[in-house]
Amino acid sequence: MNKSFLIGCNLLLLFTLQISLGFAQNPLVTHLFTADPTARVFDGKLYVFPSSDTYPPAGREAEFPRFCMPGYHAFSLENGSTWKDHGWILKENDVPWGEKDTYAMWAPDCIKKDGKYYYYYPAKPKNDKAFRRIGVGVSDNPTGPFKWEKSFIKDVTGIDPGLLLDDDNKAYLFFGGGHELYGAPLKDNMKEVTKKPVRIEGLPAGYKEGSFPFKKDGIYYLTFAHVFPDEGYTIGYATSMKPLGPYTYQGKIMDNIHNGTNHHSVVKYKDQWILFYHSWDISGYNKLRSMRADYMNFKKDGTIKKVVPTLRGIGTPQVNDTIQVDRYNEISGANTAFVGGNEPNGWMVCDAKMNSFVRFDRVKFNGAIKIKARVASGQRKGSFEVRLNNAKGKLIAEFPINYTGGWNTWKTIETDLKEPITGTHNLVVVFKSDWGNTKSINLNWLLLK
Repeated sequence: MNKSFLIGCNLLLLFTLQISLGFAQNPLVTHLFTADPTARVFDGKLYVFPSSDTYPPAGREAEFPRFCMPGYHAFSLENGSTWKDHGWILKENDVPWGEKDTYAMWAPDCIKKDGKYYYYYPAKPKNDKAFRRIGVGVSDNPTGPFKWEKSFIKDVTGIDPGLLLDDDNKAYLFFGGGHELYGAPLKDNMKEVTKKPVRIEGLPAGYKEGSFPFKKDGIYYLTFAHVFPDEGYTIGYATSMKPLGPYTYQGKIMDNIHNGTNHHSVVKYKDQWILFYHSWDISGYNKLRSMRADYMNFKKDGTIKKVVPTLRGIGTPQVNDTIQVDRYNEISGANTAFVGGNEPNGWMVCDAKMNSFVRFDRVKFNGAIKIKARVASGQRKGSFEVRLNNAKGKLIAEFPINYTGGWNTWKTIETDLKEPITGTHNLVVVFKSDWGNTKSINLNWLLLK
């Protein structure tokens, strides 16, 4: 990788970091690389605490054959389908007990207990032989600022802290990275363990990391990244009647994605269970990852139905939320591709022919009266319609196709809805052009007003 390429990539990253909002279709955000998402609901609001990936510093590429991870941001779900970036929670050089410039900040977690928020993270310690130690900070707010403990948690050596707050208000710390996972009860101060960690019994053989515990209907679930020699990283889980086990392995929640890592969390939000995980949609490189989410369901016996990754993801866009129609539920006669020109990272619907369509499910209209579209076109003839529920459904808006200056020259256009629309509906865009045209317009996003 040459230096000029790295400089260009870093400039791009600096530019995109100025964007503070992301979209709740997969991947959840595109303005920076995020991995290992830990989702939590605090006072009815959904937060995600991921790690972050970045490009190695110029001249140090050989030091980072795997991951280059400088610290942590925090995100919250705003409106119906928009993620707010709260900026840096912790940078590696601000870890009181950590080595500097190691880019070694792997998966974190955050938990609320007795009105305080405790943020746990792994880092490479200075003057210590351990691969990673785990530290903690405390705050009155889930997005900080946090007051960081001056030393790591004694007797805890490993990565990927996962926290469980039980019904009796006792907290447990899970961690590990290798062929074993461990757990320990925490003292009330949340900064020390009450006894030395124990190995979690009953888990399957093979490399494991990313332990994330939760409790449902009196059953303890321990989920974890699990590597199969013939498949790679999967997300597995085990169950127990006790927080520290022994556990019984139940199978996979998600299969391997494109032969890379996966790391996850599970949360219940507005009566729906959600699996957060990561892939590498934006970069196409499995060391520069992006967090994603899909709904997760349980069977009657308490086991988990396997989750299949989708583009559509979670959330219900509403007025003033960007609708990324390229993250579709169904597409016919058109394609999607990376967006061109000076647009932010993402995708577009392209190669739209006569009567081609794209369907995007679950949009809350809230009495919207206008709709915007972000488009680019190299020709001057045609239109595209917005319909409800299916390609022959109620017509609610129509846009003309006009020349914008080229297929990578973008403009935002707006039109009135034919009538105010209420309720939640599937939204379908139908493209109209001359028969034989191979493309009519590039469509990036829609937005209700």
